[in-house]
Amino acid sequence: MRTITINKNDANQRMDKFLSKRFRTMPKSLMYKYIRTKYIKLNGKKCSIDDILREGDVLTLYIKDEFFEARYDEYEFMKAPKTLSVIYEDENLLILDKPEGVLAHPDKTYHFDSMVARVQHYLYDKGEYDPKKENSFSPAMANRLDRNTGGLIIAAKNAVALKELNRLIKERLIKKLYLCICEGKPKKPSGLLKGTLTKNESKNIVKVSKKSDEGKEIATQYRVIDSSGKYSLIEIDLLTGRTHQIRAHMASIGCPLAGDTKYGGHPLRVKGHTGQALYSYCLRFSEIVDSPLSYLSGKEFKANKIWFEKDGKVNL
Repeated sequence: MRTITINKNDANQRMDKFLSKRFRTMPKSLMYKYIRTKYIKLNGKKCSIDDILREGDVLTLYIKDEFFEARYDEYEFMKAPKTLSVIYEDENLLILDKPEGVLAHPDKTYHFDSMVARVQHYLYDKGEYDPKKENSFSPAMANRLDRNTGGLIIAAKNAVALKELNRLIKERLIKKLYLCICEGKPKKPSGLLKGTLTKNESKNIVKVSKKSDEGKEIATQYRVIDSSGKYSLIEIDLLTGRTHQIRAHMASIGCPLAGDTKYGGHPLRVKGHTGQALYSYCLRFSEIVDSPLSYLSGKEFKANKIWFEKDGKVNL
């Protein structure tokens, strides 16, 4: 028999969600059986899968020892660099400038270096994250960027902040602005592009269509800042956040991103840069009320340096 005390980062989630995070190797069918047969109890009483856990609750577990994963001092995230470009930091979150070429999250082919692993390494060294004291939470990214897209990305230090950041992003209370270099120049200096997006999973490529009955709706607001004829510096307000949306939408109007060979752009020969000229350069927090992150209302954060832009001009 073992017990687990629910801490602040575990609270306010369903019993089954917590157990799935804490005991990753436990089959769900067995979890439900343990709950049904009282092998898992909440505060000494029978519980159900949809019970909401509160801070200070105690779970009593009569389950196999094999499900209690061994905890080691050497964690996977310690293999990742702890080097971060921190734009802003407080007790709840980090706003970081993600380098081009670094994954936001580990994928099936590369596990050791990612932004989430770097954040965990960074916070572990600062003494702000200790996996031994956490049952189900680990610092996580609240938004994503493609591997070859650099720019601002938000990391949550605790479960409350992560849940709130997810809500703010979903409700578009955090505006994400991008800068890109496109080949040529759009016919209009600014405009709102609409359409639908379908994805080819096997090729990891998307297609823009004007037919409303195909794929997911997308909307992309753009504004030309500067143009050299061959290239244009453009600000993008991503009104919907779909995979490769900016890249595919700009290519659909004959202005593919420079360096984006997947969507019709020509390769760039810029030292240290092999991907498309796209950067998430600005985050703006709208007015936020009744929120643990209300103190960020009206604040704006920008990247310090963008490799393809200088003083509002094309720099290629």
